[in-house]
Amino acid sequence: MISELFAPTVLIGILASGIRLATPYLYATIGETLGQLSGVLNLGLEGIMLMGAYAAFFVVFQGGNLVLALLMAIVVGAVLGLLMAFVSVTLKAEQGISGIGLYLFGLGMSDLLFQTTIGSVKTVEGFQNIGFPAFLVQLPVLGPVLFRQNILTYVAFLLVPIAWFVINRTTLGQKIIAVGQAPEAADSLGISVAGIRYLTVTVGGILSGVAGASLSIALLNVFQQNMTSGLGFIAVALVYFGAWRPLGVMLGSLLFSLVNALQLWVQALGIPIPSDVAVMMPYVLTILALALATQRSANKPAALTKPFARGE
Repeated sequence: MISELFAPTVLIGILASGIRLATPYLYATIGETLGQLSGVLNLGLEGIMLMGAYAAFFVVFQGGNLVLALLMAIVVGAVLGLLMAFVSVTLKAEQGISGIGLYLFGLGMSDLLFQTTIGSVKTVEGFQNIGFPAFLVQLPVLGPVLFRQNILTYVAFLLVPIAWFVINRTTLGQKIIAVGQAPEAADSLGISVAGIRYLTVTVGGILSGVAGASLSIALLNVFQQNMTSGLGFIAVALVYFGAWRPLGVMLGSLLFSLVNALQLWVQALGIPIPSDVAVMMPYVLTILALALATQRSANKPAALTKPFARGE
């Protein structure tokens, strides 16, 4: 019955799951926000996430520790971020097409590597919940929601104020905004447009790699073909929904993760809603988010998707 969704234990479970499931959204959206603020749209997030998820899972599956696995996801994300920057900034390719190409590469390569090295779905021991004192864990509502999460979840939320500070209170942040709004003017002031864009897209790749790792060695502890299921594209939509602001993308990430948690609980409780309808909920929300984002276009970086060439 639908009334079961309003039981206190279920509502707390949805909130706790929503916080946990926001982890990959936050890493991917914070990274993409930095890239878009500098003028580069990276539609290849999903491919980078898949490669990061595979790399981290493979290291743990082969007996490596979790820190090494996370470092491998960071390296893979950095390399693919650099590749996207090279194609978009140096070669000045159309960003949408190159991003889709990167996505297809990550999708195909991660599946090929998975089939040749692992072969079937297996589980690993991933990041466990942090062992907070019992009096915190046992707090009503707050205990299960805030104090039963893994380290990657807490770091993801910590990135929000860090990103806000970098963007709004540092010289680097002002350079990023200047490059995204008026690259010609930024160049005339001695700011390296290419350098800033390389930096932000590479950092975005690193965070996307960590987003993938958070799925394979923290949230699900498995790897399988196309396990992100469109999460990277949702992350791009969330940047628009959040109006290129860290707090906005965090709220958007929480909204999507709570909807995702809701559909999981609907299926778990056996509520008579077709499973296809429940699974479709986050994607319907994506369409609505993009529609609402048109009202926030005033904050859109003026040079987004526009290649820069000195002297033009």
